Amino acid sequence: MVEAKTLLKASLEASRALLRPLTPGAVRSGRAPAMVPIRAIGVQHRERILHHLLALDERDRYLRFGYPATDEQIRRYTDGLNFERDEIFGIYNRRLDLIAVAHLAFSVDPLFKSCAEFGVSVLQRARGRGYGARLFDRAVVHARNQGVTMLFIHALSENMAMLKIARKAGARVERDGSESEAYLKLPAATLDTRVTELVEEQFAELDYQVKSQAKQFRDFLAGLQEVRQGVREGRHKAGT
Repeated sequence: MVEAKTLLKASLEASRALLRPLTPGAVRSGRAPAMVPIRAIGVQHRERILHHLLALDERDRYLRFGYPATDEQIRRYTDGLNFERDEIFGIYNRRLDLIAVAHLAFSVDPLFKSCAEFGVSVLQRARGRGYGARLFDRAVVHARNQGVTMLFIHALSENMAMLKIARKAGARVERDGSESEAYLKLPAATLDTRVTELVEEQFAELDYQVKSQAKQFRDFLAGLQEVRQGVREGRHKAGT
């Protein structure tokens, strides 16, 4: 009975946080909510991930991959994503464009099976809203629930935004020239982390479905307008 009450209370608190909108002003003032609609992405969205990464400019590709990745290198990376082993998280805008993507890669070495690595990219037009930090928080919760005890972040030393996120979370950052490694020790999963992930998944799925339906309706209206315009043009030609 006590556990059930705790679960209900945690669910209600998480739901209230989700209902508060995330705005740039809220982020700057430190009043940003703990969660935004972050959806786990499946293999059927591989092309959308590719489109997101190809939209990164040369500088952003350099910071994300540690080298100025070409279109072909990005395609190979996207084709090699293992959706069964790893977890990909994304934030969609109302047009269902992926404006931010995070990759939580789990270790394939049996000796380090409790380790994972985090990487993230945010389109330039979506910067300043705290999406990178929110994706990191989301990945940490999932990693804990999967039994991960150590999270790694490999980044260029000049990638101050990523290293700031890591340091703020309590990670130990070691710099080796132009590259840095961040190590974050994760505590074991709790009832709160499991409830948080469950609520986030449900909210993100609902948000995606609403955006998907809205986009379908907008596309329908656009198609209808094209048909009407074609009819008008046809009548005009017939009358001349």
